[in-house]
Amino acid sequence: MTAPGSWRPLTASRATDAFTVTPFTRLARVHAFSVATDTLVTVSLAGTLFFSIPSGAARDKVALYLLLTMAPFAIVAPLVGPAIDRIRGGRRFMVVLATGLRALVCLFMVQHVNDLFLFPAAFLILVLGKAYGIAKAALVPTVVNDDTELVRANSRLSLVSGIVGLVAGAPGALIVKFIGPEAAIVCAAATSATASILATRLSAAIVADQPPEPAEEVELRGAGIVHAAEAMGLLRGIVGFLTFLLAFDLKGGGSDAPVPVGLSIGRAVRHLAQFPEVGTGHPATAPTWHFGAVLVASIAGALVGALIAPRLRQAVSEERILIASLGAVAIVAVGCALQGGLLGSAGLALMVGVGASAGRLAFDAIVQRDAPDANYGRSFAGFETRFQLLWVIGGFLPVIVPIPARVGFIVVAGAAGFGAYAYRRAWRVGVHGPVASPTAVSAGVSPL
Repeated sequence: MTAPGSWRPLTASRATDAFTVTPFTRLARVHAFSVATDTLVTVSLAGTLFFSIPSGAARDKVALYLLLTMAPFAIVAPLVGPAIDRIRGGRRFMVVLATGLRALVCLFMVQHVNDLFLFPAAFLILVLGKAYGIAKAALVPTVVNDDTELVRANSRLSLVSGIVGLVAGAPGALIVKFIGPEAAIVCAAATSATASILATRLSAAIVADQPPEPAEEVELRGAGIVHAAEAMGLLRGIVGFLTFLLAFDLKGGGSDAPVPVGLSIGRAVRHLAQFPEVGTGHPATAPTWHFGAVLVASIAGALVGALIAPRLRQAVSEERILIASLGAVAIVAVGCALQGGLLGSAGLALMVGVGASAGRLAFDAIVQRDAPDANYGRSFAGFETRFQLLWVIGGFLPVIVPIPARVGFIVVAGAAGFGAYAYRRAWRVGVHGPVASPTAVSAGVSPL
């Protein structure tokens, strides 16, 4: 017998538990390498043909490839997604396929960083990244013990995104500067291939083996979820809009001069429009490190949003978090428009990152609260499909219409401000009334 207070041998069960890899940990590892791929590809583009050809030519090609790559995705994803959800391991296969194909496309890009094949390759990587995001959203509910862990799991994945983005961004920038963009793309191929290999270890779960029940459809169509989805979709559209607005602003240079204090709103907008920013023939290109600074600010914002959202949720409702996210973006966008330059661009990228990250966690909590009978894997994949498409729609606007960056900031302020007001009004008047119970639905009672 072991004497009291003496050492005890480690039991087999305790030793096993210490080295057990949970399903969530496996998904988090895949997500980390996928985020590293996104970051390395983004950083590498700053040193490629994408940022060296004339802005007008770049706009045409970006618009064309966004259309060609995302249109089939928009049509096929809603049709194929439900079928994949009913296949055992279907979403896991999508993750393996998307990350594996991204590795192959990265290797193709290495050979074409200085010719026009770069554009279809870059946007194919974009589409595959969106496909991965939808599959990942469907898998999260399958790797937690119960539904109460969903928001916490998504928060942890957001933290992973922020941390890995910052960790991968700095080495990627150094690789581009001292070796070249090809080396960074090779690193991206390696991280994506690693993600694909790790994805084979994900559990082969069935996301949704049955079609939606009437109760699930009624709950997901409740006004509370519908309006929250509209607010979150607007935030995601703003992210896409700002992404391409700043990308072309960096290509064309920009004005660092702040707007004089005391201008009226109308005069301020006219003043901003006079600056010769991208799309107006400005010949200069901002230094590459400006691009890196904006990227880091965006990643840091997502990290901050993931950190503060769970704490805010303990003090205020999820709806208030969504309203605050939109309102804060609107207020900061006005200030950044008046400031201009790198500080304005980085500041707005930071705030949009915070708002989108915190808003998404709040939206997930609203769905979880108001749709207890829903299949969350299927539901979150469906919402993510819509959000990704809204991201693309938002990105199209500054691509097809040359917009000076700081005028674009005013557009962001107007959209976010209107969204905050409209969502607050809808929430305050109580349009998300009681959801019909499953018993009432099965009995044919109208929820209205």
